[in-house]
Amino acid sequence: MSSENPQQIDAPPLTEEIAPGTATDPPVGSTDVATVTVDGTTIDVAAGATLLDAIEAVETDDYVPALCSYDRHEIGPRSECRTCMVETDEHGVVPACSFPAEDGLTVQTGAADAAEARDVNLDLVLSDHNLRCTTCGKNGRCELQDAAIEQDVEEPRYGVRDDRDDYEPIDDSSSFIQIDRNKCILCNRCVEACNDVQVEGVLRMEGSGQDTRIGFQSDAETMEESTCVSCGHCVTVCPTGSLVEKGIENATTIPLPGFTQKNSVGKTYESTGTSKGPMTPKKRTEHRLETPTTEMVDSPTDDDTLSDTWDDAQSGGDWL
Repeated sequence: MSSENPQQIDAPPLTEEIAPGTATDPPVGSTDVATVTVDGTTIDVAAGATLLDAIEAVETDDYVPALCSYDRHEIGPRSECRTCMVETDEHGVVPACSFPAEDGLTVQTGAADAAEARDVNLDLVLSDHNLRCTTCGKNGRCELQDAAIEQDVEEPRYGVRDDRDDYEPIDDSSSFIQIDRNKCILCNRCVEACNDVQVEGVLRMEGSGQDTRIGFQSDAETMEESTCVSCGHCVTVCPTGSLVEKGIENATTIPLPGFTQKNSVGKTYESTGTSKGPMTPKKRTEHRLETPTTEMVDSPTDDDTLSDTWDDAQSGGDWL
């Protein structure tokens, strides 16, 4: 009696463009313990530390946000948001999250130029963000919202994006993770978590300039069509409501009558029911051979109620 072994299907390369591991940044800082003075307080920091490490170890009077920084060595620092600018006597204004803590360095967090740089950069981030915080699943636990409150931002100096025609559709196709690119601050945390920590090679940044966005290395249009294994690490590291775990996306929202997260954007990619869920290499290979069609639908509205609410919001409604 003879039997044939089933044909083995080799898992395809995760990507030909951004291989796992390529997003990891080189270590910063010196190889020796450094002594740094922050706002008059002298402190010793470990080898490889950044100025942000030194600032966080000292109770400073000035708040220094760091939206693209994450407390894990595999992720960043990348100096993407530039909201952590501080002034040094030796090098001028520098990003604290990535600048090495050099021995003998003196740092002033409250220097006028540094404080103005932080304010300007935070306002720039806010101006390109969907600021309907009450309908966001990260309301009350959003790092951008926290930074705006700490910096006493009443209204971003560069305005806010309120035209629904400018918004990207919400990607609600996955059974596990929702993507709202209108809340993405391009911090790159999710890309590094996906490529360098989980080594799945699903997410990437694509486009350039104002067209830069979270994308998929498989060139999929939606999360459902991608090779995502639904590990959720991208959600864990996301500082805003751009990536939210399904099932709790409305846990902290305070929706106004007729005004919800989805119809504040206008378009949504809904699930086609073909989601594969967490994938093994074999399932990922089989999935690549299929091309499901994802339907984009208009988000339901409450007709006149939504229209009136939207007009009121544009005329000066609360955004925090």
